[in-house]
Amino acid sequence: MANTQGPQGNHDPAGSTQMFRAFVDEGAPQSFRQASAPAGPRIGLIVGVVVAVAIVAAVAWLALK
Repeated sequence: MANTQGPQGNHDPAGSTQMFRAFVDEGAPQSFRQASAPAGPRIGLIVGVVVAVAIVAAVAWLALK
């Protein structure tokens, strides 16, 4: 089986590895800000699901009564 990666320490001629690392390093602080932002809509979704379950339970209770 041949070694397709080449010797260690070779310079990446296309620079794709360096560009990817720069992209990842640049995007890291933004991902933390985006992860904490959607807490409001998530709470609304949970409340909506609880209300929907309560309505379905009430309708089922009335139907079986």
